[in-house]
Amino acid sequence: MSLRIAWIGGVPGLRETGGVPGVATDLIHGLAALGHRIDCFIPGSGRELPERLRGDARITFVWGTAKWRRNRWYNRGRIVTALTAMLSRSAASLRLRREVLRRHRAEPYDVIYQFSNIESLSAPARLRRSVPLVVHPETHAAGELSWLVRERRAGVSCQPLHEYALARLTLGVRAFIQSRRIGRADLLICISSVFRDHMLRDYRFPLARTVVIPNPVRLERFAALDGARATTGTVLVLGRVAARKGIEDVVALARLLRERHTDARLRIVGGPGSWSDYTGLLEGLPDASEYAGRVEAAHVPDELARADVLLQASKYEPFGLTVGEALAAGVPVVATTEVGAVEGVDRSVATVVDPGSVQAMAGAIEEMLARLRAQPEQVRAAARTQAQRLFDPAHVCAQISTALLELSARRAHA
Repeated sequence: MSLRIAWIGGVPGLRETGGVPGVATDLIHGLAALGHRIDCFIPGSGRELPERLRGDARITFVWGTAKWRRNRWYNRGRIVTALTAMLSRSAASLRLRREVLRRHRAEPYDVIYQFSNIESLSAPARLRRSVPLVVHPETHAAGELSWLVRERRAGVSCQPLHEYALARLTLGVRAFIQSRRIGRADLLICISSVFRDHMLRDYRFPLARTVVIPNPVRLERFAALDGARATTGTVLVLGRVAARKGIEDVVALARLLRERHTDARLRIVGGPGSWSDYTGLLEGLPDASEYAGRVEAAHVPDELARADVLLQASKYEPFGLTVGEALAAGVPVVATTEVGAVEGVDRSVATVVDPGSVQAMAGAIEEMLARLRAQPEQVRAAARTQAQRLFDPAHVCAQISTALLELSARRAHA
């Protein structure tokens, strides 16, 4: 059975370089491959699409014609840029709402699939009784706000006070709106059990209307990497240098590894987040470690090709695509219990420690490096196997398709 789906939000990535745009591309392509017909309502100006989405008769794109552009007078500064982009998407979403209704009248939708953005305005309220709403977020504002508040000393020390205050106010407003709108969802697709637990606690969403399905990872991006490469002791920290990412723990870990004379060095890759900038904390890194700054998403496979272990030290991480990408590249992982992507990964290639436990991180890294030096090909092959088992896009899309079909059937018999 195939469904007619109204996809709202989540812009596919043209260059197939991962991130949330890459997840959107994988999901649209995978659901269409299963026979579903998808109208994609995107709150932005029309743009070139990934090759695998072009010319597919089952996929139609409807653009919201947002006029927002980078580096204009109205978006000078990192946080103001994030705020104006959000406002522009909201205005475009309102325009798209009318088009969703028009197309539904012409041929009814079976499901509204709201990806990435909880508070999107594109889903018409008048369709709630006849069309089930599925919300599939990648993060939530309450979680971001919680750690911004907990780490306020670090935040204020690393960025101007007015930027911190504006970020806190914006996330507070978004968290309030999300807490009101999330209750409209008939099904909440959670990218990890960690994320589901936070959503249930912060927004009081009912457990019975949730399902846990991980994000997909495009495995072929990393298939050509050499699994027999030498072990050099490089520990890669890949992602935003921002609140909740455990940056202060990374700095403490680098110092501890030096004190213990461990044959390992940290390489930190990433730039500031939209709402916080913790790059100032990295000035305390010892000489043996390095901060490489932001790199283009296309170069992530190159970074992983030079890494032995990926460290994900986050205090809270709804998923952590870098974990799935590292495993796909044959790189084992050390992560905290608050990182969603390590759920279900065999512990031979993913060691899990408590958030903030720097001693445990150091021990796990030393143990993983020893394992790699003893059996490099076996460890890297096992990592790739775990990525294939958990994050293969076809497998992930099949799980989502099953959840959508079951939801549609329940609504039809209600």
